Amino acid sequence: MRSQDGRPATVLPGGTGVPAVTAVLASLPAALDGTAPALRVVDPEAPVPPAPTAPAGVAALVATSGSTSGTGHLVALDGAGLVASARATSARLAGPGQWVACLPVHHVAGLQVLVRSVVAGTEPVVLDTSAGFRAGDLAAAVRRLRPDVPGYLSLVPTQLARVMADEHAVAALRGLAAVLVGGARTAGALLTAARDAGVPVVTTYGMTETGGGCVYDGVPLDGVDVEVDAGGRIWLAGPVLARGYLDDDAADRDTFRERDGRRWLRTNDRGSLAGGTLTVLGRLDDVVLSGGLNVSTAAVEQALGELPGAGECVVVGVPDEHWGALVTAVVVGDGVPGLEQVREHVAARLGRHHAPRALVRLPELPLRGPGKVDRLTAARLAAELLAVEDHRTERMR
Repeated sequence: MRSQDGRPATVLPGGTGVPAVTAVLASLPAALDGTAPALRVVDPEAPVPPAPTAPAGVAALVATSGSTSGTGHLVALDGAGLVASARATSARLAGPGQWVACLPVHHVAGLQVLVRSVVAGTEPVVLDTSAGFRAGDLAAAVRRLRPDVPGYLSLVPTQLARVMADEHAVAALRGLAAVLVGGARTAGALLTAARDAGVPVVTTYGMTETGGGCVYDGVPLDGVDVEVDAGGRIWLAGPVLARGYLDDDAADRDTFRERDGRRWLRTNDRGSLAGGTLTVLGRLDDVVLSGGLNVSTAAVEQALGELPGAGECVVVGVPDEHWGALVTAVVVGDGVPGLEQVREHVAARLGRHHAPRALVRLPELPLRGPGKVDRLTAARLAAELLAVEDHRTERMR
Protein backbone atom coordinates (compact mmCIF):
# COMPACT_ATOMS: atom_id res chain seq x y z
CA MET A 1 0.00 0.00 0.00
CA ARG A 2 1.58 3.25 -1.13
CA SER A 3 0.43 6.41 0.60
CA GLN A 4 -0.62 9.08 -1.88
CA ASP A 5 -1.77 11.47 0.81
CA GLY A 6 -1.61 11.84 4.54
CA ARG A 7 0.88 13.45 6.93
CA PRO A 8 4.54 12.78 7.73
CA ALA A 9 4.78 10.52 10.76
CA THR A 10 6.33 11.68 14.01
CA VAL A 11 9.62 9.82 14.46
CA LEU A 12 10.48 8.95 18.06
CA PRO A 13 13.20 6.76 19.59
CA GLY A 14 12.02 3.48 21.09
CA GLY A 15 13.58 0.96 23.44
CA THR A 16 12.66 0.55 27.09
CA GLY A 17 14.24 3.65 28.63
CA VAL A 18 11.95 5.77 30.78
CA PRO A 19 12.34 9.02 28.75
CA ALA A 20 11.62 7.24 25.45
CA VAL A 21 8.63 5.30 26.78
CA THR A 22 7.25 8.44 28.42
CA ALA A 23 7.52 10.38 25.15
CA VAL A 24 5.76 7.67 23.14
CA LEU A 25 3.06 7.34 25.78
CA ALA A 26 2.43 11.09 25.76
CA SER A 27 2.07 11.15 21.95
CA LEU A 28 0.00 8.00 21.64
CA PRO A 29 -3.56 9.18 22.52
CA ALA A 30 -3.63 11.80 19.77
CA ALA A 31 -2.13 9.38 17.25
CA LEU A 32 -4.78 6.80 18.11
CA ASP A 33 -7.71 9.19 17.65
CA GLY A 34 -6.24 10.75 14.50
CA THR A 35 -5.82 14.29 15.82
CA ALA A 36 -2.02 14.00 15.47
CA PRO A 37 0.25 12.28 12.94
CA ALA A 38 1.08 8.60 13.17
CA LEU A 39 4.06 7.54 15.26
CA ARG A 40 7.13 5.91 13.76
CA VAL A 41 8.97 4.58 16.81
CA VAL A 42 12.44 3.41 15.86
CA ASP A 43 15.20 1.28 17.33
CA PRO A 44 17.32 3.70 19.37
CA GLU A 45 20.49 1.93 18.22
CA ALA A 46 19.69 2.30 14.51
CA PRO A 47 20.10 5.37 12.28
CA VAL A 48 17.09 7.67 12.42
CA PRO A 49 15.11 7.25 9.18
CA PRO A 50 13.31 10.05 7.34
CA ALA A 51 9.72 10.52 8.41
CA PRO A 52 7.46 8.42 6.14
CA THR A 53 4.04 9.65 5.09
CA ALA A 54 1.23 7.79 6.85
CA PRO A 55 -2.29 7.53 5.38
CA ALA A 56 -5.18 9.03 7.32
CA GLY A 57 -6.35 6.81 10.16
CA VAL A 58 -2.97 5.15 10.63
CA ALA A 59 -1.72 5.58 14.21
CA ALA A 60 1.61 3.75 14.11
CA LEU A 61 4.19 2.51 11.62
CA VAL A 62 6.00 -0.52 13.06
CA ALA A 63 8.78 -2.55 11.48
CA THR A 64 8.59 -6.33 11.58
CA SER A 65 11.63 -8.16 12.92
CA GLY A 66 12.32 -10.41 9.92
CA SER A 67 13.67 -13.16 12.22
CA THR A 68 13.63 -15.83 9.49
CA SER A 69 14.36 -13.90 6.31
CA GLY A 70 16.62 -11.26 7.80
CA THR A 71 14.47 -8.48 6.33
CA GLY A 72 11.26 -6.91 7.57
CA HIS A 73 8.43 -4.67 6.40
CA LEU A 74 7.00 -1.38 7.62
CA VAL A 75 3.47 -2.11 8.83
CA ALA A 76 0.77 0.56 8.95
CA LEU A 77 -1.48 0.03 11.98
CA ASP A 78 -4.82 1.83 12.23
CA GLY A 79 -5.75 3.52 15.47
CA ALA A 80 -9.11 1.75 15.44
CA GLY A 81 -7.42 -1.63 15.05
CA LEU A 82 -4.96 -1.02 17.91
CA VAL A 83 -7.79 0.10 20.20
CA ALA A 84 -9.92 -2.90 19.19
CA SER A 85 -7.04 -5.20 20.10
CA ALA A 86 -6.56 -3.51 23.48
CA ARG A 87 -10.27 -3.71 24.33
CA ALA A 88 -10.50 -7.34 23.26
CA THR A 89 -7.52 -8.15 25.48
CA SER A 90 -9.14 -6.42 28.45
CA ALA A 91 -12.37 -8.35 27.82
CA ARG A 92 -10.55 -11.67 27.64
CA LEU A 93 -8.54 -11.07 30.82
CA ALA A 94 -9.74 -9.54 34.09
CA GLY A 95 -10.78 -6.15 32.73
CA PRO A 96 -8.91 -2.83 32.49
CA GLY A 97 -5.77 -2.81 34.59
CA GLN A 98 -2.22 -1.57 35.00
CA TRP A 99 0.72 -2.93 33.02
CA VAL A 100 4.44 -3.33 33.52
CA ALA A 101 6.18 -2.07 30.37
CA CYS A 102 9.43 -3.96 29.85
CA LEU A 103 9.41 -4.72 26.11
CA PRO A 104 10.88 -2.32 23.52
CA VAL A 105 8.20 0.10 22.38
CA HIS A 106 9.51 0.12 18.79
CA HIS A 107 8.13 -3.42 18.47
CA VAL A 108 4.43 -4.14 18.44
CA ALA A 109 4.33 -6.09 21.72
CA GLY A 110 5.87 -3.19 23.64
CA LEU A 111 3.77 -0.59 21.84
CA GLN A 112 0.59 -2.54 22.51
CA VAL A 113 1.30 -2.46 26.27
CA LEU A 114 1.16 1.33 26.00
CA VAL A 115 -2.01 1.24 23.88
CA ARG A 116 -3.70 -0.95 26.50
CA SER A 117 -2.61 1.50 29.19
CA VAL A 118 -4.08 4.44 27.27
CA VAL A 119 -7.37 2.60 26.70
CA ALA A 120 -7.52 1.55 30.37
CA GLY A 121 -6.67 5.05 31.60
CA THR A 122 -3.77 3.77 33.72
CA GLU A 123 -0.08 4.65 33.90
CA PRO A 124 2.25 1.72 33.18
CA VAL A 125 5.18 0.89 35.42
CA VAL A 126 8.23 1.23 33.17
CA LEU A 127 11.16 -1.15 33.55
CA ASP A 128 14.27 -0.15 31.60
CA THR A 129 15.94 -3.31 30.28
CA SER A 130 18.43 -1.48 28.04
CA ALA A 131 21.33 -2.85 30.06
CA GLY A 132 19.83 -6.34 30.19
CA PHE A 133 16.82 -8.09 31.66
CA ARG A 134 17.11 -9.04 35.32
CA ALA A 135 14.40 -11.01 37.05
CA GLY A 136 15.00 -9.18 40.34
CA ASP A 137 14.34 -5.81 38.70
CA LEU A 138 11.12 -7.18 37.22
CA ALA A 139 9.97 -8.36 40.64
CA ALA A 140 10.55 -4.86 42.02
CA ALA A 141 8.58 -3.32 39.14
CA VAL A 142 5.66 -5.71 39.67
CA ARG A 143 5.54 -4.74 43.35
CA ARG A 144 5.03 -1.10 42.28
CA LEU A 145 1.71 -1.89 40.57
CA ARG A 146 -1.47 -0.53 42.07
CA PRO A 147 -3.35 -3.04 44.25
CA ASP A 148 -6.81 -1.75 43.30
CA VAL A 149 -6.78 -2.85 39.63
CA PRO A 150 -5.67 -6.03 37.87
CA GLY A 151 -1.93 -6.19 37.24
CA TYR A 152 -0.59 -7.35 33.88
CA LEU A 153 2.73 -8.12 32.26
CA SER A 154 3.87 -9.07 28.77
CA LEU A 155 7.05 -11.12 28.30
CA VAL A 156 8.92 -13.07 25.66
CA PRO A 157 9.89 -16.71 26.40
CA THR A 158 13.53 -15.84 27.12
CA GLN A 159 12.43 -13.49 29.88
CA LEU A 160 10.03 -16.05 31.35
CA ALA A 161 12.86 -18.59 31.50
CA ARG A 162 14.96 -16.15 33.53
CA VAL A 163 12.04 -15.39 35.83
CA MET A 164 11.62 -19.09 36.60
CA ALA A 165 15.23 -19.21 37.83
CA ASP A 166 14.48 -16.55 40.49
CA GLU A 167 12.10 -17.56 43.27
CA HIS A 168 11.49 -13.94 44.31
CA ALA A 169 10.42 -13.02 40.78
CA VAL A 170 8.15 -16.06 40.61
CA ALA A 171 6.53 -15.03 43.89
CA ALA A 172 5.94 -11.49 42.58
CA LEU A 173 4.34 -12.72 39.35
CA ARG A 174 1.93 -14.98 41.20
CA GLY A 175 -0.02 -11.90 42.25
CA LEU A 176 -0.69 -10.71 38.70
CA ALA A 177 -3.96 -11.18 36.87
CA ALA A 178 -2.16 -12.44 33.74
CA VAL A 179 1.33 -12.79 32.29
CA LEU A 180 1.15 -12.74 28.50
CA VAL A 181 3.93 -14.69 26.81
CA GLY A 182 4.46 -14.49 23.06
CA GLY A 183 6.71 -13.32 20.27
CA ALA A 184 8.18 -16.80 19.85
CA ARG A 185 7.39 -20.42 20.63
CA THR A 186 7.46 -21.21 24.35
CA ALA A 187 8.74 -24.65 25.34
CA GLY A 188 6.06 -26.85 26.87
CA ALA A 189 8.26 -27.67 29.85
CA LEU A 190 8.70 -23.96 30.61
CA LEU A 191 4.95 -23.32 30.44
CA THR A 192 4.22 -26.26 32.69
CA ALA A 193 6.83 -25.17 35.24
CA ALA A 194 5.47 -21.61 35.30
CA ARG A 195 1.86 -22.66 35.69
CA ASP A 196 2.72 -25.27 38.31
CA ALA A 197 4.48 -22.48 40.23
CA GLY A 198 1.30 -20.38 40.17
CA VAL A 199 2.32 -17.88 37.49
CA PRO A 200 -0.85 -16.99 35.50
CA VAL A 201 0.70 -17.47 32.06
CA VAL A 202 -1.41 -16.81 28.96
CA THR A 203 0.18 -17.76 25.66
CA THR A 204 -0.41 -15.37 22.78
CA TYR A 205 -0.19 -15.78 19.03
CA GLY A 206 -0.12 -12.88 16.66
CA MET A 207 2.26 -10.61 14.78
CA THR A 208 2.88 -7.01 13.87
CA GLU A 209 0.31 -7.36 11.09
CA THR A 210 -2.38 -8.12 13.70
CA GLY A 211 -1.38 -5.37 16.12
CA GLY A 212 0.15 -7.97 18.45
CA GLY A 213 -1.37 -11.10 19.96
CA CYS A 214 -4.85 -11.93 18.70
CA VAL A 215 -5.19 -15.58 19.82
CA TYR A 216 -4.87 -16.27 23.56
CA ASP A 217 -4.27 -19.82 24.76
CA GLY A 218 -5.40 -20.99 21.33
CA VAL A 219 -8.72 -19.08 21.38
CA PRO A 220 -9.17 -16.02 19.12
CA LEU A 221 -9.99 -12.70 20.76
CA ASP A 222 -13.50 -11.36 20.26
CA GLY A 223 -13.93 -10.25 16.65
CA VAL A 224 -10.99 -12.27 15.37
CA ASP A 225 -11.57 -15.23 13.04
CA VAL A 226 -9.08 -17.99 12.32
CA GLU A 227 -9.05 -20.48 9.47
CA VAL A 228 -6.57 -23.20 8.52
CA ASP A 229 -6.55 -24.15 4.83
CA ALA A 230 -5.96 -27.56 3.29
CA GLY A 231 -2.22 -26.96 3.25
CA GLY A 232 -2.14 -26.17 6.97
CA ARG A 233 -1.66 -22.41 6.51
CA ILE A 234 -3.19 -20.13 9.16
CA TRP A 235 -5.42 -17.25 7.98
CA LEU A 236 -6.58 -14.43 10.27
CA ALA A 237 -9.32 -11.81 9.93
CA GLY A 238 -10.89 -9.14 12.10
CA PRO A 239 -10.68 -5.48 13.11
CA VAL A 240 -7.13 -5.93 14.44
CA LEU A 241 -5.60 -6.38 10.97
CA ALA A 242 -3.09 -3.78 9.83
CA ARG A 243 -3.83 -1.47 6.93
CA GLY A 244 -0.93 -3.12 5.10
CA TYR A 245 2.76 -2.72 4.24
CA LEU A 246 3.85 0.83 3.53
CA ASP A 247 7.12 -0.18 1.85
CA ASP A 248 6.32 -3.19 -0.36
CA ASP A 249 3.27 -3.30 -2.63
CA ALA A 250 3.98 -6.85 -3.88
CA ALA A 251 4.24 -8.26 -0.35
CA ASP A 252 1.15 -6.29 0.62
CA ARG A 253 -0.92 -7.88 -2.16
CA ASP A 254 0.40 -11.33 -1.34
CA THR A 255 -0.19 -11.10 2.42
CA PHE A 256 -3.50 -9.24 2.70
CA ARG A 257 -6.22 -10.94 0.62
CA GLU A 258 -9.89 -10.25 -0.07
CA ARG A 259 -12.09 -13.35 0.21
CA ASP A 260 -15.89 -13.31 0.07
CA GLY A 261 -15.93 -9.59 0.70
CA ARG A 262 -13.70 -9.84 3.77
CA ARG A 263 -10.06 -8.99 4.28
CA TRP A 264 -7.76 -11.78 5.51
CA LEU A 265 -4.11 -12.06 6.53
CA ARG A 266 -2.32 -14.94 4.85
CA THR A 267 0.29 -15.95 7.44
CA ASN A 268 3.39 -18.05 6.92
CA ASP A 269 2.50 -20.26 9.88
CA ARG A 270 1.22 -23.83 10.01
CA GLY A 271 -1.52 -24.82 12.39
CA SER A 272 -4.50 -27.00 13.18
CA LEU A 273 -7.99 -26.17 14.48
CA ALA A 274 -9.95 -28.45 16.79
CA GLY A 275 -13.06 -27.36 18.65
CA GLY A 276 -12.31 -23.70 17.94
CA THR A 277 -8.83 -23.92 19.46
CA LEU A 278 -5.80 -23.13 17.33
CA THR A 279 -2.54 -25.03 17.70
CA VAL A 280 0.39 -23.34 16.01
CA LEU A 281 2.75 -25.95 14.56
CA GLY A 282 5.52 -23.68 13.32
CA ARG A 283 6.34 -21.77 10.18
CA LEU A 284 5.67 -23.22 6.76
CA ASP A 285 9.30 -22.59 5.82
CA ASP A 286 10.77 -24.11 9.00
CA VAL A 287 11.73 -27.31 7.23
CA VAL A 288 15.23 -28.72 6.76
CA LEU A 289 15.86 -31.07 3.82
CA SER A 290 18.36 -33.59 5.20
CA GLY A 291 19.30 -36.79 3.42
CA GLY A 292 16.40 -36.30 1.01
CA LEU A 293 13.81 -36.13 3.81
CA ASN A 294 11.94 -33.12 5.21
CA VAL A 295 12.54 -32.44 8.89
CA SER A 296 10.18 -30.09 10.75
CA THR A 297 12.35 -27.93 12.97
CA ALA A 298 9.34 -26.88 15.07
CA ALA A 299 8.49 -30.53 15.82
CA VAL A 300 12.09 -31.25 16.84
CA GLU A 301 12.18 -28.13 19.04
CA GLN A 302 8.99 -29.24 20.76
CA ALA A 303 10.49 -32.68 21.43
CA LEU A 304 13.66 -31.11 22.82
CA GLY A 305 11.54 -29.03 25.18
CA GLU A 306 10.39 -32.25 26.86
CA LEU A 307 13.90 -33.24 27.94
CA PRO A 308 15.01 -32.90 31.58
CA GLY A 309 16.90 -29.63 32.01
CA ALA A 310 15.55 -28.29 28.71
CA GLY A 311 15.72 -24.57 28.23
CA GLU A 312 15.92 -22.37 25.19
CA CYS A 313 16.72 -24.09 21.91
CA VAL A 314 16.46 -23.74 18.16
CA VAL A 315 16.90 -26.33 15.43
CA VAL A 316 18.65 -25.30 12.21
CA GLY A 317 20.15 -26.83 9.11
CA VAL A 318 23.92 -26.54 8.67
CA PRO A 319 25.32 -27.17 5.14
CA ASP A 320 26.87 -30.63 4.92
CA GLU A 321 28.48 -32.51 2.00
CA HIS A 322 26.90 -35.84 2.90
CA TRP A 323 23.44 -34.87 4.22
CA GLY A 324 22.87 -31.67 2.30
CA ALA A 325 21.83 -30.04 5.57
CA LEU A 326 22.86 -31.33 8.97
CA VAL A 327 19.97 -31.18 11.45
CA THR A 328 21.55 -29.28 14.35
CA ALA A 329 20.14 -28.56 17.80
CA VAL A 330 21.41 -25.27 19.22
CA VAL A 331 20.78 -25.20 22.97
CA VAL A 332 21.52 -22.84 25.85
CA GLY A 333 23.79 -24.00 28.66
CA ASP A 334 24.61 -27.46 29.92
CA GLY A 335 21.16 -28.55 31.14
CA VAL A 336 20.25 -30.52 28.00
CA PRO A 337 21.85 -34.01 27.91
CA GLY A 338 24.36 -35.06 25.28
CA LEU A 339 23.75 -35.71 21.62
CA GLU A 340 23.20 -39.45 21.98
CA GLN A 341 20.39 -38.99 24.50
CA VAL A 342 18.92 -36.15 22.44
CA ARG A 343 18.84 -38.38 19.36
CA GLU A 344 17.21 -41.24 21.23
CA HIS A 345 14.51 -38.97 22.64
CA VAL A 346 13.68 -37.24 19.34
CA ALA A 347 13.74 -40.53 17.41
CA ALA A 348 11.25 -42.05 19.86
CA ARG A 349 8.90 -39.10 19.39
CA LEU A 350 9.26 -38.34 15.69
CA GLY A 351 11.28 -41.04 13.98
CA ARG A 352 15.00 -41.53 13.39
CA HIS A 353 15.28 -39.10 10.45
CA HIS A 354 14.18 -36.20 12.69
CA ALA A 355 16.93 -36.86 15.26
CA PRO A 356 19.60 -34.10 15.26
CA ARG A 357 23.01 -35.21 14.06
CA ALA A 358 24.79 -32.32 15.76
CA LEU A 359 24.46 -30.41 19.02
CA VAL A 360 25.83 -26.94 19.70
CA ARG A 361 25.78 -25.24 23.10
CA LEU A 362 25.70 -21.45 23.36
CA PRO A 363 25.55 -19.18 26.43
CA GLU A 364 22.46 -17.56 24.88
CA LEU A 365 20.53 -17.68 21.62
CA PRO A 366 20.89 -14.80 19.18
CA LEU A 367 17.71 -12.75 19.15
CA ARG A 368 16.08 -10.34 16.75
CA GLY A 369 13.33 -7.88 17.52
CA PRO A 370 11.47 -8.21 20.84
CA GLY A 371 12.67 -11.75 21.56
CA LYS A 372 12.43 -13.92 18.47
CA VAL A 373 15.29 -16.29 17.83
CA ASP A 374 17.45 -15.11 14.93
CA ARG A 375 17.61 -18.40 13.01
CA LEU A 376 19.99 -17.08 10.38
CA THR A 377 22.57 -16.05 12.97
CA ALA A 378 22.05 -19.26 14.99
CA ALA A 379 22.72 -21.35 11.87
CA ARG A 380 25.82 -19.32 11.05
CA LEU A 381 27.23 -19.64 14.59
CA ALA A 382 26.52 -23.38 14.60
CA ALA A 383 28.28 -23.83 11.25
CA GLU A 384 31.32 -21.89 12.44
CA LEU A 385 31.67 -23.89 15.66
CA LEU A 386 31.12 -27.25 13.97
CA ALA A 387 33.75 -26.40 11.33
CA VAL A 388 36.47 -26.03 13.96
CA GLU A 389 35.15 -28.83 16.20
CA ASP A 390 34.73 -26.46 19.12
CA HIS A 391 34.41 -28.01 22.59
CA ARG A 392 30.82 -26.77 22.71
CA THR A 393 29.80 -29.06 19.85
CA GLU A 394 28.97 -32.73 19.36
CA ARG A 395 28.51 -34.38 15.98
CA MET A 396 27.60 -37.82 14.71
CA ARG A 397 30.31 -39.45 12.60
